[in-house]
Amino acid sequence: MRDAPDVARGLLKCSQMIMKTLLLPVVCIASILLVGCSEPTPTVTLKKEPEKPAEPVTGQSALYKMYQMARTQWSGDAFVLKVNSIHLAEVPSAPGKAGAWQATFTSDKLQKAKTYTYSVIEQEGNLHKGGFALGEESWSGRQGVNSSFDIRAASVDTDAAYKIAMEKGADYDKKHPGMPISYQLEKITKFSSPVWRVIWGESAGTSNFSIYVDASLGKFLEEMH
Repeated sequence: MRDAPDVARGLLKCSQMIMKTLLLPVVCIASILLVGCSEPTPTVTLKKEPEKPAEPVTGQSALYKMYQMARTQWSGDAFVLKVNSIHLAEVPSAPGKAGAWQATFTSDKLQKAKTYTYSVIEQEGNLHKGGFALGEESWSGRQGVNSSFDIRAASVDTDAAYKIAMEKGADYDKKHPGMPISYQLEKITKFSSPVWRVIWGESAGTSNFSIYVDASLGKFLEEMH
């Protein structure tokens, strides 16, 4: 028969062996985790999409944005007096569209006229991206041959006015390739409805060819030289 101390020593050795056997997987797992944690987290670089170039907009689209500003920020009885396109070299040209527009509205209640601009890009001076309010002037109900009108009377957009004007101005356009085309909306005594004036050139004052298109009915009215 073995002595009690020998039995105790034997049991101790057995327990130590069992503990080593049980601890070995735990130590391995812990080592793996420590190695994994010590490695740097890979950085994911997102490819930045190139910024899309600014696109021109039609006259009616820009007009309604400026009109909403005039109605909500200036006077609820705002009427349209005139609208004209603004050429921007940084914005590609497109038929019936422009990179910027300017509109003047009137208020009988305030007896004032106020001008706004709308641009698809930021420019130096008073031309800012989006809508922007400019100054006021007095308004007595008429400005020369021009009178103000309800915006709903101008239901024809500039892209449609351009197509109508090209039916009459195709020959002139072919003889003057690349000439900028401008647009002007107004209500003048010569016509009963507001008109889009499609202008070959930078402005009506410097152009020798333009066409009036009815802004309510979308029909050709007159050719100007």
